[in-house]
Amino acid sequence: MKKKYLLACACVAMVAALACCLAGCATDESKAKDVGKLIDKIYVQERTKTTDADCKAAKDAWDKLTDKQKEMVKGENADPDYFGRDTGDASADDPLNQDGIGEKEILVVSFGTSFNDSRVATIGGIEKAIAAAYPDWSVRRAFTAQIIINHIQARDGEVIDNVEQAMDRAVANGVKQLIVQPTHLMHGAEYDELVEAINKYADKMTITFAEPLLGEVGADATVINADKKAVAEAVVADAAVPEDTALVLMGHGTSHTANITYTQMQTQMDELGYKNVFIGTVEGEPEGTDAESIIAKVKEAGYEKVVLRPLMVVAGDHANNDMADPDDDESWYSQFTAEGNFAADNVTCQIAGLGQIPAVQQIYVAHTAAAIG
Repeated sequence: MKKKYLLACACVAMVAALACCLAGCATDESKAKDVGKLIDKIYVQERTKTTDADCKAAKDAWDKLTDKQKEMVKGENADPDYFGRDTGDASADDPLNQDGIGEKEILVVSFGTSFNDSRVATIGGIEKAIAAAYPDWSVRRAFTAQIIINHIQARDGEVIDNVEQAMDRAVANGVKQLIVQPTHLMHGAEYDELVEAINKYADKMTITFAEPLLGEVGADATVINADKKAVAEAVVADAAVPEDTALVLMGHGTSHTANITYTQMQTQMDELGYKNVFIGTVEGEPEGTDAESIIAKVKEAGYEKVVLRPLMVVAGDHANNDMADPDDDESWYSQFTAEGNFAADNVTCQIAGLGQIPAVQQIYVAHTAAAIG
């Protein structure tokens, strides 16, 4: 009788322990799920009255999670990397959101990146080059991607102005002459949206737009210009790839009519004699620039060694994930190495944005100079 009693007690204890364990798992999952919801709330392109508080709430909730719970975070856009990925020291970056602007301002507008080291080297590098060239002007920053602004603010506590905030700051500071220097690659959709947003302030000050990096688009694939030539020479020199190795430059791609710019850059590379350079895009627009097409072209050209590098101002999410992530079967690195012609040790990645190349920074300086007149 005593043995039966002890066995019953043991069973009760085991059931209780299992129930406790299951309850703990449920608590872990629910806490992680709640953080995922908070991240999704700030993963938006519109700033609201609660954005600042929402950013703080998401980070505070994340900080309270255990390491185990952090690995369980997920949502429509949320994952453990949102707060957990180390992208460098944000304190090395200057958000350039100070007042005391004066009457003359150069507003450097970028899409933005949450990769701290890249932001400092690329966008920060461009801003510093412009500031050094024009010491009598106040250089300030704006990002067009609120999603990125929120990410940086929530994770690192660094506050960056969006375009509206930057323009309101300029008005409040009494700016009379404004030069807008976009760091965008081309006259694409983002550039058009930027012009529309800033022109709403045309009655407040004199506004002049400087050219994006690659200058005017042109009518067809044969149109090239001095900017495209300078960028082509700068990136090829910086990559320093030997002639027996293919240099694949991965751009973003766009459905905008400006997507012909990528074909023009390929034309420019060809005319400069860079036969080992191939221009592709993440979006596969224009046609024939997707990863599969570029791999086929590189293979047909007879190259067995490949260097992948972004044709983007920053080396952020696309460069680190879409291009170089070895654990993602869809990344360009993985697609190249899955092709029998390219051994894994013959495919390398250069995580470097155009904006960190001094020669490219000077192109922006020249565009700013042309806008100032």
